Amino acid sequence: MSAGDPAAAAALRSGGARLRGRAFAAALDLDPTMSDRHDEVVRAALLADLEAFVDRLIVAISSGDPGAMATFADLVAVRYRKRKIPMDDVITLCEGLRRAATSAVEPNAERAVDASIDAAIVVFKWHRRLAGDARKRNPFLAYIYKGA
Repeated sequence: MSAGDPAAAAALRSGGARLRGRAFAAALDLDPTMSDRHDEVVRAALLADLEAFVDRLIVAISSGDPGAMATFADLVAVRYRKRKIPMDDVITLCEGLRRAATSAVEPNAERAVDASIDAAIVVFKWHRRLAGDARKRNPFLAYIYKGA
């Protein structure tokens, strides 16, 4: 856990709830429609989920392995599918985390933060493609496929 940048990981760890709050606020700034599409309970759950994202980002940065975030993203994508949260919203959370994390670490550690979050976004985009989030479904075809 010291092969990467332990100082940047410590800075993220010390950010705590304030870092997660800034990340969620940045995500809502990037996509203001998230607050319209999700109710208070879902938004609170997304904010709580950012704790796991930050923890895995700390592991990725301190170990120097951006693949740790990609592995984490692959594991949690199913959870968001079950909760019916589009992958675009999860990608927006990652972008908000990028903004908050780069402000919390030294400038020389921003590259590690970007690489880790980019690795997670690639996985979420792949899952986005699988589930059809990239395009709106045709209501008539959806009716036919339901077997009605």
